[in-house]
Formats: sequence, structure tokens, C-alpha cells
Amino acid sequence: MPEGHTIHRLAARHRELFAGHVVAVDSPQGRFAAGAALISGRRLADTEAYGKHLLHHFDGERTVHIHLGLYGKFAEGAVPVPEPVGQVRMRTVGAGHWLELRGPTACEVLDPGQVSVLRARLGQDPLRDDADPLFAYARIAASTKPVFALLLDQSVVAGCGLIYANEVLFRAGLAPTTPGRAVSPVCWQEMWEDLRALMKEGVLRGRIDTVHTAHTPEAMQRAPRVDRHGGEVYVYRRPGQPCLVCGTAVLRGPLAGRNLYWCPTCQPGA
Repeated sequence: MPEGHTIHRLAARHRELFAGHVVAVDSPQGRFAAGAALISGRRLADTEAYGKHLLHHFDGERTVHIHLGLYGKFAEGAVPVPEPVGQVRMRTVGAGHWLELRGPTACEVLDPGQVSVLRARLGQDPLRDDADPLFAYARIAASTKPVFALLLDQSVVAGCGLIYANEVLFRAGLAPTTPGRAVSPVCWQEMWEDLRALMKEGVLRGRIDTVHTAHTPEAMQRAPRVDRHGGEVYVYRRPGQPCLVCGTAVLRGPLAGRNLYWCPTCQPGA
């Protein structure tokens, strides 16, 4: 599932292509036909990302809410528009470009009240300037759940996914099983700022890189990481490999229904 930085990149790209223009919207697959009819022929006013949720705001107080889930993806190109291939849920066409959406978990038209309900159930997005880390910390400090699970809880931290959760905990030297209530305010503030910086870098690069300069392939004279997710990381999907900092074998185990990766030396207590 794409993490928050990917959704923010998509919001920026769709804004660049279509914001301020009247667009035609249809659903070649048919599953979004009723929703497309509500917005086709309207001006796309702006786009927005909130955590893993993408919002296309149209004139007339209509918003298309998209959640890609595990299988959703976009394709785009310059006009003319090609014949649809496969299950195209939503197709958006402007004066110069087209956009196709396939396989999302959610693709629906919301009114302002429904958008407010969506926002209310989401946590704080590190990539948004209106995010309040203290609000997120209040949820964390009141919980006995492992901090790893809390980072993945979209009602606490919106947009943080599996890679960022594993990596930011390693960089903080914090055991992933640490109860939320045991995380100090100072530790949380530092972790939040680190997560925000990492995710902003992800928006710029289009991939997740979390290693410090001293641990890059060039600095350590090691081979670059080969993985379909790309990026240089400390522990994510590196079980059995030596920690880039201390050399201890990275461990893997289940937690909160997800794969947890950690270094038992750099993150003692896990």
C-alpha cells in the first residue's frame, strides 16, 4: 500500500495537470458511473492529500475521495485519450492530459459534511503544515499499545506506513514494543520531526531513503539495496542481514498484524 509521501506526490501532480480547468470524468468500468456524472463538466478547483487519502475538490462543493489501498494505481498521458484497457474505475480528461484510476479501495463523491467526517477520523499527517504533533502525542501517551502499532494507526498518525514506522523507530533507537505511555514528550517530538523530514524527502525523491550519509552504499563501500520498494533503509525487509550501524543481525517478527523489523542492539528491549 502506498505510504503518505506517494499520495502527496499524486496530489501535486494532479493539481499541476488539471487544477483550474473544466474536466470530463467517466467510468469505463461502470462502477463509478453515478459519481462521474456528478462531477463531469465541472472545474477541478484543487487537489489535496491527507495521510493515505487523496481528495479532488470540484466546484459545486463536490469532492472525489480516493484511497488506493493495496492495488489501486494511476496512469496518465497526453491527449488524445487511448481506448481504456482493463478495469478503469475513473477517467479524467482535461484539455491536454488524461488520467486513469484502476483498482482503488475507495473512489466516491463526497459532500462537505462527509469530507469533514473523513478528516475527523484521521490522525495527524506529518506532511501537512496544519498537523499538530501534540494532538498525536496525547493519543500515544494515553495508550498501552506498542509504539509501532500506534505509528501505523491512521487515526493517530495519518500517512505513516510500514516502512516509515520501522525506520523511524530504528533511527530513534526505540524498541518497537515500547508502550505508547512510556514514550517521553521529548522522544516523541524528535521522532515526529524525523518522520516529517523523512517523508518530505520521500515526496521530493519519489522513494523512501532513511539512512544517514555515513551509511550510504558509497560511504560504506557496499552494494546498493536491491528491492522493489527501492531506497536505502536500516531494517525494513533486511532480516538476517547485518545492521548498518552495529553489525548485529536484523530481526523480524509479527506485531499488530504487520511485519516488524528491528536491531536488538540498537533498539534494546524489543
